[in-house]
Amino acid sequence: MAENYRIVVLGLGYVGLPLAVSLAKHYEVVGFDINTGRVRELMAGHDRTNEIDSDRLAASSMTYTSDVAEIGGYDIYIVTVPTPVDAHNVPDLGAVRAASRTVGGVIGKGAIVVFESTVYPGVTEDVCGPEIEAVSGLVCGEDFFLGYSPERINPGDREHTVERITKVLAGQNAAVTKVLSDMYGTMTTGGVFVALDIRTAEAAKVIENAQRDINIAFVNEVATIFQKMGLSIHDVLEAAGTKWNFLNFSPGLVGGHCIGVDPFYLAHAATSIGHHPEIILAGRRINDSMGGYVAECVARELAKTGRGAGARILMLGLTFKENVPDLRNSRVIDIITALKGRGFTIDVHDAFADPAEAAQYYDVELLPSLDGASGYQCVVGAVPHDAYCAFTGDRFQELLEPGGLIADIKGMWRKIPTPDGLIRWQL
Repeated sequence: MAENYRIVVLGLGYVGLPLAVSLAKHYEVVGFDINTGRVRELMAGHDRTNEIDSDRLAASSMTYTSDVAEIGGYDIYIVTVPTPVDAHNVPDLGAVRAASRTVGGVIGKGAIVVFESTVYPGVTEDVCGPEIEAVSGLVCGEDFFLGYSPERINPGDREHTVERITKVLAGQNAAVTKVLSDMYGTMTTGGVFVALDIRTAEAAKVIENAQRDINIAFVNEVATIFQKMGLSIHDVLEAAGTKWNFLNFSPGLVGGHCIGVDPFYLAHAATSIGHHPEIILAGRRINDSMGGYVAECVARELAKTGRGAGARILMLGLTFKENVPDLRNSRVIDIITALKGRGFTIDVHDAFADPAEAAQYYDVELLPSLDGASGYQCVVGAVPHDAYCAFTGDRFQELLEPGGLIADIKGMWRKIPTPDGLIRWQL
């Protein structure tokens, strides 16, 4: 295979688009997505994920399509589709299987198919390879070849971009590994790390996020302990963080497309070989319970002021993390649902989320703005968007009635003196 690789990236979301734009600086790249609306937006120079700005899109040489007929005969196919879990937290490989079948319908002999989607060890070779074989009639390992290079995109992170991080990779054989090393090595200054094999690369990815999940679960658990002692976890962490080897993790809601999902992939793999994954699932239980715990705390604090069912609460933030529009698997909805179940009236504002997506995903109608907002009995700081972190005491007095509650989940207002006539609770 010549070094002027012709590449197709399948899936143009938070992972696929930045990857495709970066590769297009060095190779001929086509970005493919089954969402025709997404393709039209990108062709018009707009990225709703805010990962790539309009000027960078306009300057890119990559092309876009949702027509399968236009992606046949390329050298390398990179699959970056989502790998969620179902309602029972069982891995849902539907998108990966569908993408594999799409590739199988257009692939030619000698092509390489690389998967970046997070999976458990064995999926690339035992699930995706056979799907491609079944549609193409080609033999995996002889007529076409597999590779794996886990994505490490952190939405909204402008430091650890795909062009700066180390890319872990593995190919089905030494020749494929060499091609992938050359290709990824060209686009990132972080270099490449060649894993022992594809299953090892898959395993490395799935434990990266499981490790973060477990560490956050520990902090969340001690947060609930310290609450009962009259201590704020944020004050405790500030002191403990002065030790040189203390790990910096913060309490709160764990959602998104990775940390709140990937541990279930590892747990599924463990269960399939007869091992019960105690720590992994314990971490998931703790983190998934935090929304209900926060709602319980808010309701308790409001009850101390004589406010119960019918009280008006302003929820600030709905996305799964700060300063991004990504609503996938946001656990803020757990707080909203629990508080509504207790009879509270909830208004929701988010400085980044798309109102149509909020309605589609969670049946939540976002406030168009905070202009004129007032008369609330409680303001809950759920997501530390910059716009909310900048609040002052005067802003709270505008939003809240006298005796109102400031509930701060992320400690973003802990340095602001409590305004006169208001009360405060923080995790």
